[in-house]
Amino acid sequence: MTATAEVERSEGALGVVVIGRNEGERLMRCIESAQATPHVLVYVDSGSTDGSAERVRGLGHTVVELDMSLPFCAARARNEGFRALLRLSPGLRFAQFVDGDCELRSDWLAVARARLEEVPDLAIVCGRRREREPERSLYNRLCDIEWDTPVGWTSACGGDFLVRAAAFEQVGGFDDTVVAGEEPELCHRLIEKGYRIERLDREMTLHDAAMYRFSQWWRRAARAGYAFALVAWLHRRSDRRPWARQVISILAWSGFGVVISALALAWDVRFALGLFAYPLLALKIYRSLRRHRGLPAADARAYAVACVIGKFAELQGVLRAVRDLLFRRSRTIMEYKLPAQ
Repeated sequence: MTATAEVERSEGALGVVVIGRNEGERLMRCIESAQATPHVLVYVDSGSTDGSAERVRGLGHTVVELDMSLPFCAARARNEGFRALLRLSPGLRFAQFVDGDCELRSDWLAVARARLEEVPDLAIVCGRRREREPERSLYNRLCDIEWDTPVGWTSACGGDFLVRAAAFEQVGGFDDTVVAGEEPELCHRLIEKGYRIERLDREMTLHDAAMYRFSQWWRRAARAGYAFALVAWLHRRSDRRPWARQVISILAWSGFGVVISALALAWDVRFALGLFAYPLLALKIYRSLRRHRGLPAADARAYAVACVIGKFAELQGVLRAVRDLLFRRSRTIMEYKLPAQ
């Protein structure tokens, strides 16, 4: 057992779960940021071939290596990490989940913990995730814009957040069968139990998307479509119907485009005019980003165009989810990131 584990074997303990797969130096930066304060830390490795597990173990931290003969995903990795935290720190009250390509801000844990202690029915707090190098590629910049969601009460969070351990246990943790969108799915079940989710106006993590190719961006958007469809189906009987609107929007816009394009190719100019709906949608998004978020014109324009094009990538993910659900196929993760060099 590490020295930090000894410190945290007490009532009121807080632990950190880091998950990763071939993150290289990104993971080392993550571990360094997470061990800056004396909390028990568990790293869960999903079949890395770059020596990640050995490097973290060499720093004196607990490492859980997933059995790769079973389907792996972020949900399963985080659950395994949480169970390891409980073994190391039976008095665990709060658990911070962070992806191995992120770095925790130095004051985040103290601020987030104080907020959870202040609000009894608050299950999860998250903050602002920022991109490490938004200037290196258009796709990194798009990620940075995407992360900047409104502060206050919310219905979902991303992969980095601090959770009340009792609430996490009450709903059974993550659903291991959800290979994309596992965080919003967890948030939905917590809200159904009467808990609340809050995003604080505070920087939480620095993320390294490392997206430099259109194919990476497309695959990430397709994964989002898969997540929308999967979570919407799993909770289709809920009054809240999480992500049903998103799925309808994807089907409406992408399906509309396919039909209009086909009719346009049949030389019916009247139908071809329908394609102007896409520039109008992009213009609407652009104006909203400029007016409500104050984004620079270039960023707002790029994000608006990406949202429109992304509908078709998301459709690919929706169709894959339908296929997996209809034929009961094994769900597998959709990775977009290249292994760290």
